[in-house]
Formats: sequence, structure tokens, C-alpha cells
Amino acid sequence: MKNCTLIIMAAGLGSRYGGGIKQLEQVGPDGEIIMDYSVCDAVKAGFDKVVFIIRRDIEKEFRERIGDRISKHVNVQYVFQETDDIPEEHKKIKRTKPWGTCHAVLCAREAVHEPFAVINADDYYGRQAYEQLYGYLTSERPDTGKLDLCMAGFILKNTLSENGSVTRGVCRTDGNNRLIGITETYNIRREGGRVLSGKEETAELDENSYVSMNMWGCPPEFMDTLAEKFEQFLCENDESETAESLLPIMIDGLLKNGEAECTLLESRDRWFGVTYKEDKQAVAESIAALIKDGVYPEKLWK
Repeated sequence: MKNCTLIIMAAGLGSRYGGGIKQLEQVGPDGEIIMDYSVCDAVKAGFDKVVFIIRRDIEKEFRERIGDRISKHVNVQYVFQETDDIPEEHKKIKRTKPWGTCHAVLCAREAVHEPFAVINADDYYGRQAYEQLYGYLTSERPDTGKLDLCMAGFILKNTLSENGSVTRGVCRTDGNNRLIGITETYNIRREGGRVLSGKEETAELDENSYVSMNMWGCPPEFMDTLAEKFEQFLCENDESETAESLLPIMIDGLLKNGEAECTLLESRDRWFGVTYKEDKQAVAESIAALIKDGVYPEKLWK
């Protein structure tokens, strides 16, 4: 088995969730949260280390809810995403909003020196995606002189919420499962049998399109590129109170300027997550169905 790390981004504020720490909502019969199932699937696939990106103000509760429990089964490390954790010359304003997912992953730079996957804390991805990412990240491939990335590609219709709109990175691929572009698309929802996006100007989407769920696979040298691109972002946005540097947008830029290649690894598993308060019950019911089908034991870690 080759070393491979799972980075879990768990520092977001969850503005659409309506209060509470959505990453720590219990959805399993033994108090499990979504991250328990993510870590379980990743460990079974071969990942041997988990790095949690969290805020310092939730560290105690985070360790109690999941960290101390899973540390008996996998190497666990913590890094902290704080709004003031940027170079001094860019601290021109006081920010309350996080700097985005590029900044989150960059916070793990000193903790990760091996191939790694990145996921959101509040998304359930299914086992297939972890197996595919681990297989890709630990395989031998020819050196093309470009960053060699991979991404779990989900089917749009499998990633919608019944309780509100979602944001997805809608993917464009060539004939060889290479990602050639990704468009961050907002306000995606199902209406009258169609999948639409946008508000004032709506567009219909193909429900069988591939979308990104922020599940990426990266070589360790990706961190150097990430640091360079985030510095460029800060030079342009360090006086903004809201601008965020997002992984899909940054990676789309790398693809367009020829710095990276990204292989799309198809997953047919159904996504679910806790974007909205109303999602929690549906997630618990989905977990219960997976337990009934024998995918997980009733008590995950016992």
C-alpha cells in the first residue's frame, strides 16, 4: 500500500444552513456524522492519513465528535483555516468571511507531502469515488510535464437537493475522460421535470452532465502551484470583504493555460449532504438504507 492522504475541508461557515455546525450534525444510529462515513470509505480504499481543516473555535467539539474516535483507526492531523492566516502585506482589511477552498487546502501545506485527495466535510460521496481516486493517485503514469490531477465526476441528477438550490461545477470533457473545463454554476434546482440554473436568466442543464463535488486528487507538488495562484489572487483581491479563491475556478484556469491535466473518474453513486437544515432527515434516512443494504454496519467503528 502506498501513502495517500485525505484532506477534509471542515472550516466553512455554512451560511445557507441556518445556524449550528452543519459538519457535526449526527446522521448515523450510533452518533456518526457524514465525515465518519467518508473516512471509513477512504480507509477501506487505502488512504492512511486524514488531515482535517477546521476553525480553532470548533476544535474542542470537533475532536469530541469525530477526531478522537477515528484516531484509533487512522492517522489524524489538524490544521486551522483562519481569515488572518495570509501574508502580512495582504492584511489590508479585517475579514470575517473565509478566503475560500484554495486557501483552505493551502493551510494543509506543511502537513501533506504525499499524494492527496480533497473533499468537503458535509458531502457524502460513496465508496466508488475513493477507490478510483486512490487507484489513480498511487499508479505509475508517464510524466507529461504538467500537473497530473484527477477528479471524481458525479452525474448531475444524482447531486440535487430536494430542499433548495445547489452550486455545482459543471464539467466539459474530451473523448478520453480528460477534463477540459469546469464552470461554477449557481442556483441549480429541479423545476417541473427540468434541471435549471440561474435566477433572473435561467438556463436548462442536462441532468446527465458530469459535475464536480469538490472531490479532487492531487500530487504533492500541487501545493506549490496553489501557493503561487493564491498569492496572485490576494494581489487582486486583498481589499475585498467577500472574494473567495475557489478550487474549481483555479483548476479551470490551470487547464486552460496548459499547466495541468485532469482525468475525470466517473462515479455513479448518489450524493447527499446537509446544505440545508431540512436535508438532515433525508441524509439520516439514506444512511439507514445503506446500513440495511449491508454497505455499513450499524455501529461504524465498533
